[in-house]
Amino acid sequence: MPIEFHSLIPSFKLKNTKKLSEFIQLLAYSEEHEIGDLHYIFCTDSYLLNLNKQYLKHNTLTDIITFDYCVNDEVSGDVFISIDRVKENASTFKQSFEKELHRVLFHGVLHLCGYKDKLPAHKKVMRSKEEFYLNLWESR
Repeated sequence: MPIEFHSLIPSFKLKNTKKLSEFIQLLAYSEEHEIGDLHYIFCTDSYLLNLNKQYLKHNTLTDIITFDYCVNDEVSGDVFISIDRVKENASTFKQSFEKELHRVLFHGVLHLCGYKDKLPAHKKVMRSKEEFYLNLWESR
């Protein structure tokens, strides 16, 4: 199934959607999964904060919320990404906006492949996977 990208921000349009879709499918396949129904939704801080409060009962800003609809090894879900947070995090971590955005895109699908990041050990594995796929993406 195709990966869909939606922007709730009129001024934001994701670049390289075809290449990113193919790469995300490769990522899932490399993690022994296949892509099902996967939607990325780009939004503002305020939009994502409302989702965070409503569904997760957290009153904090975040860069990503992933709703998991996976069945067996089929990766399906809605991945909401705050463009505001990505911009701020890119500045904080001295990364380009594009690199930080790709990190968050890959982070979302890694969650859907079963990776967690709440515990320090899990976070270390997640960061390692993010770096691996970022390096692979950048080497293409």
